[in-house]
Amino acid sequence: MPIQNFESTWMTDEHKMLLESATRFFKEQWGPKDEAWRAQGMMDRQAWRDAGANGFLCASMPEEYGGAGGDFGHEAALILAQAAAGQSGFGGSLHSGIVAPYILHYGTEEQKKRWLPKMASGELIGAIAMTEPGTGSDLQGVRTSAVLEGDTYKINGSKTFITNGQLANLIVVVCKTDKSKGAQGISLLMVETDEVTGFRRGRNLDKIGMDAQDTSELFFDDVVVPKDNLLGLQEGMGFFQLMQELPQERLIVAVGGVGAMELAMQETLAYTKDRQAFGKPIFNFQNTRFTLAECQALLMASRAMVDAAMVSHLKGELGVERAALLKYWITDQQCKLIDECLQLFGGYGYMKEYVIARLYADARVQRIYGGTNEIMKELASRFL
Repeated sequence: MPIQNFESTWMTDEHKMLLESATRFFKEQWGPKDEAWRAQGMMDRQAWRDAGANGFLCASMPEEYGGAGGDFGHEAALILAQAAAGQSGFGGSLHSGIVAPYILHYGTEEQKKRWLPKMASGELIGAIAMTEPGTGSDLQGVRTSAVLEGDTYKINGSKTFITNGQLANLIVVVCKTDKSKGAQGISLLMVETDEVTGFRRGRNLDKIGMDAQDTSELFFDDVVVPKDNLLGLQEGMGFFQLMQELPQERLIVAVGGVGAMELAMQETLAYTKDRQAFGKPIFNFQNTRFTLAECQALLMASRAMVDAAMVSHLKGELGVERAALLKYWITDQQCKLIDECLQLFGGYGYMKEYVIARLYADARVQRIYGGTNEIMKELASRFL
């Protein structure tokens, strides 16, 4: 029996039941479709509706807004289930754990009732448009503008690397409502893409990993939305809203990271105990056992760190600085562990038909999105 991680004290019986049922669903229902989704560069639209029907969307949103009435532990359980099933194409954690909380925490009552129930059902798919061709981690440098004209805003600009970009029909757009005020001039506008003109999706970007995840360029050419689509109905609050939600986003990245590490260890242990070389399983070679022991220790440490962060976050105590260190360290270890595991597969580890190869390619972006790891270290160092 593989060495067990320490107990995840944040996980309730309900969280564990959700983890088990969601893992089974993702493996049995989505597993057979994964190859086709990777080939077409995105999941089917119906998969989102199926996720909604099974309660896998907006699990932490209040029941009065169509959610399951859970907490962030339910979102984390779903992220771990997705990782266990090897379903990196599903952008549910961004939809439910990032976009929906913006609406819940900063939206008006009318905005919550308008959008959250449809997000919970899968009728609306959420995305957040931050990054621009010339602006990444430096959010103050966004150039997309929104000009108030009577009762509407006119949006102009372009975004890139947007997760869920091909399928999303509810997009949080980070834009400047006052170019003279720097960070205080940033606002968040909600764009319902089915209701506007001037909105265009660019190509589904060809990435080195996460083949079933639609990641796109988005273009806003004189897109007109009602002023009621301003999140919270107060201009200039966007930068504050973004900063408040980033710790949870970075925790989401870390939870997904340890989930991928666990799958890599499972796949590698199974392979090395089955694969024969020189008349015996390659697991029997000392180098293999030592490498896997080191990887298991790394996994245990990483999971313990994420579990501690989960406990802290569920109490509302995680903080920007600890979330930054968590995101940087876990994703660095994720890439290190998966690289060590892949090496034990030899040439087969380089073949995409093997899960370990896909895990290797998928892992690389973890050190980039959610704020690059270099930015994470710079941010955390300011608190030292």
